[in-house]
Amino acid sequence: MTFAVIKTGGKQYKVAANDVVKIEKIDAQPGDVVTFDQVLMVGEGDAVTVGAPLVEGALVAGQFIATEKERTIIILKKERRQHYDRRNGHRQRLSTVRITEILTGGKKPTTKVDEIAKARAEKRAAAAAATATVTEAPKAAAKPVAKKAPAKKAAPAAEAATETKAPAKKAAPKKAAADTAEKPATAKKPAAKKAAPKADKE
Repeated sequence: MTFAVIKTGGKQYKVAANDVVKIEKIDAQPGDVVTFDQVLMVGEGDAVTVGAPLVEGALVAGQFIATEKERTIIILKKERRQHYDRRNGHRQRLSTVRITEILTGGKKPTTKVDEIAKARAEKRAAAAAATATVTEAPKAAAKPVAKKAPAKKAAPAAEAATETKAPAKKAAPKKAAADTAEKPATAKKPAAKKAAPKADKE
């Protein structure tokens, strides 16, 4: 089994053909071919070649899959009895690469670009751009709504008109008061009848 130790992102990784490795973030698109020329060691069975510091003519090739954020790492700092407590989180971005071949003797890689993965990445980017334009459209439409605000100021004028009409409605209770004034006049007649008996007694 052929293996190699490569250095990338300040770290060392032991890899073999068809291995899927997560390394520090690299700039590439899904499906692209990536190469690592900093090979520290190459082993083929019992034969192991150690570089000083690198193995001359050695190269490791692979296909770039994606770059994603890892799970959140909690960073907690605390000092007892000092009212000091800090809690932060960090999500490291790591790139996923599938190792395809390990080359020695100055050979060139034969790995080809994965057209299917590249097409999928382009579709996802187009869909993301489309959703971004859709979300921006309502914001532009919201501005004319703010301009219609002066139309709401006309509402107090309508309220003033209703207030001017209100006194006309208040005139109706006056008529009711007049009706009540007339009713007591009719009620006084029985009082006159009561006065007549008093005169008889006298």
